[in-house]
Amino acid sequence: MLLDYVRRILIVILLGLCVSIMFLTGKEVKATTSETDSEWIFPVEGVITDIYGTRSGHHKGVDIGGEIGSPVYSAAAGIVSKSYYSESYGHVVFIIHENGFETVYAHLNDRGVSEDQRVAQGERIGSVGNTGRSTGAHLHFEVHKGKWTLDKLNAVNPFELYGVGEVGQLVFAKEHDPYQTIDVSVNVNQVDPATRHSNESVTESNIIHTVKKNETLWSISNQYGKSVEEVQDWNGLASSHVKVNQQLVIPTQLNGDWYIVKNGDTLHSIAEIHNLELTELLDLNDLNMTDFIHPQQKLIIKKGN
Repeated sequence: MLLDYVRRILIVILLGLCVSIMFLTGKEVKATTSETDSEWIFPVEGVITDIYGTRSGHHKGVDIGGEIGSPVYSAAAGIVSKSYYSESYGHVVFIIHENGFETVYAHLNDRGVSEDQRVAQGERIGSVGNTGRSTGAHLHFEVHKGKWTLDKLNAVNPFELYGVGEVGQLVFAKEHDPYQTIDVSVNVNQVDPATRHSNESVTESNIIHTVKKNETLWSISNQYGKSVEEVQDWNGLASSHVKVNQQLVIPTQLNGDWYIVKNGDTLHSIAEIHNLELTELLDLNDLNMTDFIHPQQKLIIKKGN
């Protein structure tokens, strides 16, 4: 009897050990899978105006200029660790992700999430703003390998996750590979005459842009330094809606090159995008460092012949 009783106890203990091993193993595999299978997406649509490591190495993120109020999304699933207003960051959201990274979304116009809230990848967490210590509407986006710290020792270049990028490039929200090459052609015979501007003829110097997936009239206009209104007027568009494979005429200036100021621009970022010295840009436009610029303002970036 005693022997049978001991045997039964040993069987129960062995069964318990087997179940525990199965449970722990399954949990470990699941965690590994979630870390390696996740593919990050870009949190906003806009134009890169500053990159990691500038300002003598003190800039620990990427700045993306955009329109105030345009949505900002979570780059990956995670839990909101902080959501508050800061004198430097303005409205800011911090998200800790399953792979141990923490992302920061700063200078927001508003915050749509609260601390300890779980968010899905691509979930709207706020909108582009110009709050805190900011010189124009943009998203300041940081990635930290580990928790964010005041000295930002864990900061990493976001381009390590998304691929190489540079100032002036257009990025698309909810895309992992945002640096899409825009196909253009100067074969003006492909353009329907009905889409040409009523008062001007299309010349070989104008660009024909073919609309690609995820592009908007705003993003296309920014790519070429034009205002939305200019592109609409030139192509006879009644609204800002465009569709894939639609061809648009992008006018160029024959008597000097111009740039249309957009939200988030600064004199420094405009000069850098167009490979100009800041003093050169100021001289071309009779400006001083103390002068303000505003969206839709036209700036000369190259004198005509």
